[in-house]
Amino acid sequence: MKQTASNIITQAHAVFDTEQKGLSDLQARIGDEFVSAIQIMMACKGHVVVIGMGKSGHIGNKISATLASTGTPAFSIHPGEASHGDLGMITQGDLVLAISNSGETDEVLAILPVLKRLGIPLISMTGKPHSTLAKNSDVHLDISVKEEACPLGLAPTASTTATLVMGDALAVTLLELRGFTKEDFARSHPAGALGKRLLLGIADVMRTGDAVPQVPVSASFNEALLEMNQKGLGMTALVETNQVVGVFTDGDLRRALNQSIDFASTKIKDVATLSPVTIQVDKMAVEAAQIMEDKQVHALLVCDQNNQLVGALNIHDLLTTGVV
Repeated sequence: MKQTASNIITQAHAVFDTEQKGLSDLQARIGDEFVSAIQIMMACKGHVVVIGMGKSGHIGNKISATLASTGTPAFSIHPGEASHGDLGMITQGDLVLAISNSGETDEVLAILPVLKRLGIPLISMTGKPHSTLAKNSDVHLDISVKEEACPLGLAPTASTTATLVMGDALAVTLLELRGFTKEDFARSHPAGALGKRLLLGIADVMRTGDAVPQVPVSASFNEALLEMNQKGLGMTALVETNQVVGVFTDGDLRRALNQSIDFASTKIKDVATLSPVTIQVDKMAVEAAQIMEDKQVHALLVCDQNNQLVGALNIHDLLTTGVV
C-alpha cells in the first residue's frame, strides 16, 4: 500500500469497521448464557480467578483489574504457572473465568481436571463454542468474531476487543446489581484523583485555629486588612460571638478602593459582604470546589450547624490536596 495520507486513514477506518462489526455481532449474542454467568458470579463467595495465555492473558489481567475495582474480588494467574504451584491460589468458594480464543490452549486445558476435582465453577470465553474448553465449562460465553482487523488474519485484534468488552459487560452488570457506588469505587482508589475527590471532607483540607482569618464585626477597615494580609487567604471573616455575619475579600477591597472611601474612619462591616456564602464542616471537599465554581469565589468560610466559625479554605488548599 502506498504511504499516502488517504491510504493511511482508509486503513485505520477499515480497522474500526471490522472491530465495530465484531462488537455488533457480539452484542446480538448476549442472552441466557450471559445471565447464567452473572448469576454464578453473584453467588461466588470467594474470588473470580481469571486465566488466559498470551494476548488472552493480557486481556484477562485487565478484566480482573476491572472486576476488582468495581466490587467483584478478582485476580489473574498465568496458566503455565498455575500448573507449577499457583493453583494453590484457587480455593473453595472461588470461580474461574478462563479465556482462550481457540478454546484449545494446552496450558488452560491442563488445569481443568484439577478445577473439576475441587468443584470450582468454570466460566469460559472462547471463539469456538464446540471447543474442549467450552464443552467443559459450566457456562460458555461466545466471543467469536468473523474476522480479525489484522489484514493477515493472524494478530488478535477484533477478537481481543470482543473479549475485553465482554469482560466490561460482566463487570458493569455486576456493579449495578451489587449497588456499587462512587464512594465504594473511591475506597479502592484512595490514591487516585477520584478517590481524593470523593473521600476527602472539608475537615481534612480546611485551615483551623489561628490560621483562620477573623475580626470582630466592629473592627476597622485597617484592622481587617491587616488580618487578611497576615493569614494569606484573600479574605477575613467578620464574627460576632464567633458567629459568621460577614466576609471581607479581595473583591470587596477592590470595590472599596474604587469608591475612594476614608479607610481610617470606615468600619469593615460597611464595605464587607454580609450574610456570605459558607460551607458546613460536615460536607465533602469536592462540594467546596463546586460552590467556588458556581459562585465565582476563591475562598470559603467553614461553619458548624450553628453558624459558628470553625475553619476556612481557598482554592489553593483544594489544588494542593488533589481535589481539583
